Amino acid sequence: MSYAIVGFGKIGQALAHAFARKNIDVIVASRRPPENLAPQARAIGPTIVARSLREALEADTIILAVPFGEHRDVAKALPSWKGKTVIDAMNAFPAPPEELDGLPSSAFVAKSFAGARFVKGFNHLIAATLAADPVVAGGHRVVFLSSDDEDAIAPVADLAKQLGFAPVKLGKLNEGGALVHAHERTWGQLIFQDLFKKEQ
Repeated sequence: MSYAIVGFGKIGQALAHAFARKNIDVIVASRRPPENLAPQARAIGPTIVARSLREALEADTIILAVPFGEHRDVAKALPSWKGKTVIDAMNAFPAPPEELDGLPSSAFVAKSFAGARFVKGFNHLIAATLAADPVVAGGHRVVFLSSDDEDAIAPVADLAKQLGFAPVKLGKLNEGGALVHAHERTWGQLIFQDLFKKEQ
């Protein structure tokens, strides 16, 4: 399984730290040329490699960490998303609700990635918390996962476990996904909740 993080701002870098901590290879890409990202990527760890967006999208699993308004540009970069897993780590602010067709942000984003296995995840924690070691106090920091495709959640849950997190499935995007949905002045009840799951 190959991985890429598209977007190398605070959340993208936080996720890169999580991959580096476990020595898992991941490509990072953004609107900036890869040579501009390379020094930061190297500073995070040797398994973090900056590449072009085109190269990043060759990965099996792609984590979206771009500003919300840029997701359509990423979606247009591939003619087909069939066979890809896309993890939406974005939040929709400052997009007003009317721009989302009345849908939860991830359900709206999923329309642009037709054919992909689409999962909402890794979006409810602030970057500093997401970047920190998730193994704390005899347990693992929780990340919430939602998808309209039940089969899509299992490999993303496996990735979360590899990274040291405790994945918690919330159900479909318009059900549990709404609990971690943030846009304009509407905040899901689980946004910024830093929860831990004790080891059994």
